[in-house]
Amino acid sequence: MLDEDTRTAILRLHAQGHGSRRIARALGVARDSVRRIISSGSATVPPLVRAELAEPWREQILELHARYEGHLGRVHDALSELGAAVSYPALTAFCRRHGIGSAPPPPAGHYLFAPGEEMQHDTSPHQARVGGNLTRVQSASLVLCYSRMIFFQHYPRFTRFECKAFLAHAIDYFHGCAGRCMVDNSNVVVASGSGANMIPAPEMAAFAARYDFVFVAHEKGDANRSARVEAPFQRIEKGFLVGENFADWSDLNQRARTTCEAWNAKYSTKLHASRRELFAAEQAHLRPLPLHVPEVYQLYTRIVDAEGYVNVNRVRYSAPYRLIGRALEVRETLERIVLYEGPRRVASHARVHGPWDTRVTDPTHRPPRGQGFSRHRPEAPEQIEILQIEPRLAGYVHALKQYIGDRRAPLRRLLSMLRDYPRAAFLSAVAEAERYRLFDLERLEKMVLRQIADDYFPLDLEAADE
Repeated sequence: MLDEDTRTAILRLHAQGHGSRRIARALGVARDSVRRIISSGSATVPPLVRAELAEPWREQILELHARYEGHLGRVHDALSELGAAVSYPALTAFCRRHGIGSAPPPPAGHYLFAPGEEMQHDTSPHQARVGGNLTRVQSASLVLCYSRMIFFQHYPRFTRFECKAFLAHAIDYFHGCAGRCMVDNSNVVVASGSGANMIPAPEMAAFAARYDFVFVAHEKGDANRSARVEAPFQRIEKGFLVGENFADWSDLNQRARTTCEAWNAKYSTKLHASRRELFAAEQAHLRPLPLHVPEVYQLYTRIVDAEGYVNVNRVRYSAPYRLIGRALEVRETLERIVLYEGPRRVASHARVHGPWDTRVTDPTHRPPRGQGFSRHRPEAPEQIEILQIEPRLAGYVHALKQYIGDRRAPLRRLLSMLRDYPRAAFLSAVAEAERYRLFDLERLEKMVLRQIADDYFPLDLEAADE
């Protein structure tokens, strides 16, 4: 079928007095076509009238489309059972022409951003080979909207902790940040609401306040609003992750940072410059970094178990053996696990992402080989004083110490009894208690009192006068 320009030329040449043969040769079309156009006298292309095989089944198609919620495969199967000789491509074309279940896509919006006005952040799940294993990774990206400068990293999970750590690294990479950060309504930043009514989580709002920017969310259904950060995800997946084997997460993110440098320095025909060149004009408009930015970490309290480990995300990290049973403060950063006893750092380990129940052990946290844990506990001051006053109590004190462990209250009571009661009666009661391995000091005191019940205790009159 000839187009409208050719039809117009045929009619113009005919009006100038040229014959159909000459017009056909000049335009390279058939004489019959030239004659039909001259006879019609119109340059408008006539509509193509063709019977549609699916038209007699229109009502059934509408009913089945509603029943199967737009699944055209199920609609085609049901039509075939009803006896309709309509192929699946003919059915989809019929639905497309008549707007059944679909509508023409609206034109994409166009957004202009001033330098330093906005940056956009989002995440996307991908597959990557890390350590020889195909692993699900969360790709996080931050893009400056004016210059299109991009920074992306990958994580095994993406919580608010990873979000704050990633944004801190990205803002440090850009040496500043824009006045607002656009996020998706499903982002971990969001606490409630959507669009203009989105309320960020308090910890995320506090993080943004530290860098002097605010989080905003686009309206539902307005995905084009965050196109600056959405568009590069396919390039990250196909142009960076596919076909690569990364040694570990550190290698993955280091190579991602190197790729960011290459992409940002590459000339863009769409931008007519490189991102670095546009960033040079935008950098002066970014919010400067704070004077001091503390490292982002997640805080836990963990008790060192009997084997000398603390458990963080189902990975066990060693602590000095002298701290077994103590409660420690654990700080988890993106790279390390740091243990604190009060204000003092007692251990630091490289963070491990798996597998579960992995043990990370620092050899310095274990006693020297062959020594183990000493079974001979240091002597308490009360024990030393008892033996200095009465060396004959050494056997009983040693047995008592094994019975009571590290407790010192029984030793203090024994020392008090040694000072207060007559020596002979006390030693006699202790000898009997040692014979029967009696370490109940209350019963020992009753035994002493029973032996001295008939004795007379003279008062120290001079001490009383004082």
